[in-house]
Amino acid sequence: MSLGDLVEHWTLVGAEQDLVAAKHRDTQLGFALLLKFYGRFGRFPRVRGELHEDVVEFVARQLGVEAGSLGFYEWAGRTIKRHRAEIRAHLGFRECTVVDAEKLTDWLAGDYAQKERRFELAKDAVLAELRARSIEPPTPDRVDKIVRSGLHQAEKLLAERIAGRLSADVRARLLSLVAVADTDVDDADPSVLALIKAATGNVSLSSMLTEISRLEAVRAIGLPAGLFADVAPKVLAAWRARAAVESPSHLRTHSVEVTLTLLAALVHCRSWEITDALVTLLLRTVHAIEARADRRVTKQLVAEFRRVQGKENLLFRVAEAATARPDDTVRQVVFPVVGEDNLRHLVAEYKASGSTYRRTVQTTYRASYSHHYRKGLIALLEVLEFRCDNSHRPVLDALHLVRRYRSQTDLTYYPAGETVPTHPGLTGDWAELAYRVDGRGRRRAVRTVYEIRTFEALCDQLRCKGVWVVGAMEFRNPDEDLPRDFEVRRTEHYQALRKPLDPAMFIDALQSEMRAELGALNDAMPLDWLEIRPRPGNQGSVKLSPLDALPEPVNLGRLKKVITGRWGTVPLIDVLKEAVLRSDCGTTIGSMFGRADAAGGQLLERLLLVLYAYGTNTGIRAVAAGEHGHREEELYYVRRRYLNPELVRALAIDIANATFGARQQSIWGAGSSTVASDSTHFGAFDANIFTEYHSRYGGRGVLIYWHVERKSMVIHSQVINCSASEVAAMIDGAMHHGTAMDVEANYVDTHGQSIIGFGLTRLLGFDLLPRIKAINRVRLYRASANDAYPQLGAALMNRPIRWHLIADQYDQMIKYATAIRTRSAQTAAILRRFQQTNLMHPTYQAMLEVGRAQRSIFVARYLRDRDLQREINAGLNVSESWNAGNSIIYFGKGGDIPANRRDEQELSVLCLRVLQAAVVYVNTLMVQDVLAEDMVELTSADRRGLTPLFWSNISPYGEVRLNMANRLALRATTTPDPAGGDDDPTTPSSEGPPR
Repeated sequence: MSLGDLVEHWTLVGAEQDLVAAKHRDTQLGFALLLKFYGRFGRFPRVRGELHEDVVEFVARQLGVEAGSLGFYEWAGRTIKRHRAEIRAHLGFRECTVVDAEKLTDWLAGDYAQKERRFELAKDAVLAELRARSIEPPTPDRVDKIVRSGLHQAEKLLAERIAGRLSADVRARLLSLVAVADTDVDDADPSVLALIKAATGNVSLSSMLTEISRLEAVRAIGLPAGLFADVAPKVLAAWRARAAVESPSHLRTHSVEVTLTLLAALVHCRSWEITDALVTLLLRTVHAIEARADRRVTKQLVAEFRRVQGKENLLFRVAEAATARPDDTVRQVVFPVVGEDNLRHLVAEYKASGSTYRRTVQTTYRASYSHHYRKGLIALLEVLEFRCDNSHRPVLDALHLVRRYRSQTDLTYYPAGETVPTHPGLTGDWAELAYRVDGRGRRRAVRTVYEIRTFEALCDQLRCKGVWVVGAMEFRNPDEDLPRDFEVRRTEHYQALRKPLDPAMFIDALQSEMRAELGALNDAMPLDWLEIRPRPGNQGSVKLSPLDALPEPVNLGRLKKVITGRWGTVPLIDVLKEAVLRSDCGTTIGSMFGRADAAGGQLLERLLLVLYAYGTNTGIRAVAAGEHGHREEELYYVRRRYLNPELVRALAIDIANATFGARQQSIWGAGSSTVASDSTHFGAFDANIFTEYHSRYGGRGVLIYWHVERKSMVIHSQVINCSASEVAAMIDGAMHHGTAMDVEANYVDTHGQSIIGFGLTRLLGFDLLPRIKAINRVRLYRASANDAYPQLGAALMNRPIRWHLIADQYDQMIKYATAIRTRSAQTAAILRRFQQTNLMHPTYQAMLEVGRAQRSIFVARYLRDRDLQREINAGLNVSESWNAGNSIIYFGKGGDIPANRRDEQELSVLCLRVLQAAVVYVNTLMVQDVLAEDMVELTSADRRGLTPLFWSNISPYGEVRLNMANRLALRATTTPDPAGGDDDPTTPSSEGPPR
């Protein structure tokens, strides 16, 4: 414990010294520790192990007594009871009564729990409220009972409020979703509820029509607008998740109000989810029409295409023959000279490379739309409502025109008197097909071409949110992405981002940092590993030499052999079990389901087996055949009823936090604040809209984006599309990982960085540290035109940063950064608005300028600092090692994700994350136990390469045998919770209460 903490929280002052001095010499130390502990945590220590040795020594020195005298203090009896009463009276606290507990329950149900339903957070709120009311917390079991009662009452009150807003007709329609007919024998989903719950299919006309019917079914329920306006998003999401996994029979067992609330939450959320899916289908379908037309025409032309060599010589020979015999036929003069086949190939080459090819693609594109896809795209206009600002009005006007003539399929042109809006989709090569001159010499718009180009223009605007969709979430009005309370809480939001209110101060700091780093690089030149000079062609002006290899670790292999010799080859299921039992996972499981028996017994065993089945990709059926006493149908029930992404994500966070708490600084070094992030490709079924082809990896699938800290512990994972922005995924993971780690920097490869990414990370308050593949072509910006850096001239841009843009848009940029921080908008949605198609957006321009300044700072430092280059390489190597572990643990079914639903894909990845985190946690404890006994001596090179991410001692294969009583012989790492959690008085701790 640091000296600052000891002085701040454990120093006896003023009246405390007089109170302690009045006690008998033998009890002064115990009384003083009780007094300061109560003032620090609002309760008394339950066991001696909760008092850190540094704390005891520090207080003992103040009293002039030996720290060992605490051993004579009696922790039970009349003396300690009298001391506790005196301390309560001195600090103005009192014991919790039945009336106090009832008031706390009512407070929790009526205020806090209406916005937050997670057990642990609600428990922390109750303990804080007890402290605010000067009430000593009761026993942990009683606190848990208060929290569970408050959460239960909160759900009941909120459900009654929501149900009271529903009319009789809406209530009847909702209840009909789970109604049972007289002839029902099984518990299958009724058709309407099954339709609402079903996932979206792949990109096809059939999927589009199905989604349209699904949206119409949802809207037919008729939920009133603003039904959940005052309900916190987290609460709404929890209701939606419950309703999605509960069968109709389970939904019917609740009270009518709860059943109505759960079903209404499901219908409400599915409404915007389906709307987003329809917009995605629109974007992907329009893209697919063009891509398929291009492939079809290319295939046809390639069959005819043969490149003709020596075209200039052929032309000369044709001209010579023609001028020599101008009156003869071509067959007589030209064919014998150059050959008929050569001329045909020459024509085919021209068609395949010139404007003829483009016109053929366009014609095929038009035919594909007219004969197949038009039905679905036109139907979309009936169910989706598009909006925009005035700058994109022509696109919506064109959509209105398309909608008015949607049923008149026999029209070649729009009527002569009709106003046909012009928009960007009708320019360029398409103008010749979109407009034609009719028999009377009038310029007319061709209806089918106009329609498809209008859909193309619409897609362009949807991608950058120039046009939005009413009722959507991902494609909603971009103004709704910004935090609604920003004007009221401006100062608070600026402080949360650690940014000054005055843009001049922000700009001055950025300019100073730019000048410092550019000046340092300029002064350091020349450098042995760096050369900056003009270079020919596209080579860029920067030449950076590769890093030299470092000495190989020599004892790490021996360390792994010692671990394997001591514990043997440990089954992966036992590693998972050990990690769950040693971390705080039991509390999380119990709080998630609101039942005390959830963290132990059969339910815990079944959860472990299902986690293993999903995390290894072997499946429940294969795991059910193991030696554990649980049947396949029981595991399927637990999966459907209990296992969800929220729970698995919380378990992964618990294991990560337990690892951070268990690490010994003497072995692993100081706590890290930097993570490496990277994606890896997983094959996946393609009967959905999420799976895409990836050109870099090959094949169809999804990307898993990982955030792994320096010592190989994963803190975040997410499933993203192959075309999704890795920059957005990087920011999400760094900002919203949920672990105890404070991320201050993020290593990425080239795909995880961009200029806009540098700008956002600067605003969000963490460093982006990429390894840029094309570092030789990166250009540096200067703070002002007068700044001179003669050694960097070839790499410098001619213009400086446009600081006036940053000053004008500073407040707006902070709004967008706050939206990401508070999660009022998805990072991907923010970046979607800031695309090249929306380059003129003033906030986008300003954020680009911030990004250019920040990237110049980073590149100047990176080129100068060889240690930084090694640090980034080492961090990204950790990420690569993590990706290598995926194939070892996630070995079932060839490593492909066998699910079409997005939530199932996410669950598989989260279970894999839990298994890998468990391996790192258990290996960390094993390494520490071996090194504590001096069984292996590590050199500096060994410590540099030391990692707990290894598998030589782990067996993920074979029959699954689960025995909860069979534990690994590892040292205890349990630390009592000073805030009121359950303690094990038999487990001593060498550490004090966490701060």
